[in-house]
Amino acid sequence: MPLELLLALVAGGIAAIAAILHLSGRSERAVLTAETARAAWLRHCPGDSIRNVRPAADGHAALIAARSGAGLVWAFGAGTVARHLSAAEVSPSPNGLRFDFNDFSAPSLSLTLTAAEREHWLALIAAARAAA
Repeated sequence: MPLELLLALVAGGIAAIAAILHLSGRSERAVLTAETARAAWLRHCPGDSIRNVRPAADGHAALIAARSGAGLVWAFGAGTVARHLSAAEVSPSPNGLRFDFNDFSAPSLSLTLTAAEREHWLALIAAARAAA
């Protein structure tokens, strides 16, 4: 089989799979409620006990208050990512908050939050750090 034909078949197959996944709704970004954020945190940090879950208004992130400290769960495509905030630098940004993690697999994250949410989340994170 000529290489050009093989490359065309492979590229066409990958494009067809991507189109099927997108059309079937599997490429939508995860929406986090209190329950789905709780389940996501426990999937990433099994055995932790959660005291409080505060989902963002847009549903793409949630602030977690757990026995192990404050944490963040956010949507990454159809899946989720979770990180503890103990070593993260949190700073306000024009549209929400910016998290700089000391982790090469998730170096930074910018979340879109309302002004009221941003202030509330900053207060909750500061309180969690003071308690630790």
